[in-house]
Amino acid sequence: MAPSYSFHAELWLYPGEAGWHFLTLPPDVADDIAEQSEAGNKAFGSVKVAVEIGGHRWETSIFPDNKMGSYLLPVKKAVRDKARIRAGDAVDVRLELQPDDVPRDKS
Repeated sequence: MAPSYSFHAELWLYPGEAGWHFLTLPPDVADDIAEQSEAGNKAFGSVKVAVEIGGHRWETSIFPDNKMGSYLLPVKKAVRDKARIRAGDAVDVRLELQPDDVPRDKS
């Protein structure tokens, strides 16, 4: 069974024109995910996850943030709209690590 985590975090807007919204994973969750995953072998250290917020579930990747010593979870506009959340809102999150992709033939 894949490791799963539940936590509470505040949605924040990255400063800039792109309008990316993120949740920062709590340090204890981030530390455990770093130990559980093979993130060092993935693009940008990403880790595949399934996420649920406000009854809405989707699959995405989390990315390490060395400055904060954690992982960032991007939250797309479609999810924010469905869950009726915006920057500054504290939300309950359920996150589950996903198995890696089947290796591709590199020949």
